[in-house]
Amino acid sequence: QIVLVSGHLDSWDVGQGAMDDGGGAFISWEALSLIKDLGLRPKRTLRLVLWTGEEQGGIGAQQYYQLHKENISNFVIVMESDEGTFKPSGLGFTGNAKARDIVKEIMTLLRPINVTDVYDNADGTDINYWMRDGVPGASLRDDVSKYFWFHHSQGDMMTVQDPKQMNLCAAVWTVVSYVIADMEEMLPK
Repeated sequence: QIVLVSGHLDSWDVGQGAMDDGGGAFISWEALSLIKDLGLRPKRTLRLVLWTGEEQGGIGAQQYYQLHKENISNFVIVMESDEGTFKPSGLGFTGNAKARDIVKEIMTLLRPINVTDVYDNADGTDINYWMRDGVPGASLRDDVSKYFWFHHSQGDMMTVQDPKQMNLCAAVWTVVSYVIADMEEMLPK
């Protein structure tokens, strides 16, 4: 059974792609790294996917889906971060009411960093195939007020990233992915 955590690299055409979506790729990597460093071993597999070809029609996600859809019943949740890594506020979530209630309960663990909201609908080109077929999905929600200042521009450089805000995003990703991967039962579909 798989908890998929992901981001992609897509807008290196004019900038470095550090915010879009290097930040999402980094926090996904960091989540798994933190879990490993803490010596935690969840009941389910945590899988990191660094998507490619999102800007070219989502061809990387489509290929991955084609290769793994026969095991769709083993995918517990698919998570994608693609709105930068600014100050997080919560998760967008797509799934049934029972699964939403579980995710809301998990998000209460993040009260100390004030990131508890669960919004309607996860968003992510790379996870849409899975959500369309009934796999619960989550996307990081954060302060996007500056997102389009840098989106696909020469300004999308490493200097855009605030390490403290990225750490908060990584904390959200770590807690949510680990708890879901370690629950007794899979999230309801």
